[in-house]
Amino acid sequence: MSDKKLRLTLTKSISGRIPVHTATIAALGLKRLNQVIEVKDNAAMRGMIKQVAYLLKVEEIDHVS
Repeated sequence: MSDKKLRLTLTKSISGRIPVHTATIAALGLKRLNQVIEVKDNAAMRGMIKQVAYLLKVEEIDHVS
């Protein structure tokens, strides 16, 4: 069975961004520039990523267990 995940990298600073976007980045779990995290690929995450896509690099990854 495979789990789909997304690898997110914060590529631009959140300094000076509108508060809703800063809060979305924090909710995703990103704190530092160039930080990389993996999140589950679901509708809620996709919506959050879409809102702040201009700040992120997104890669799809497959984990096979």
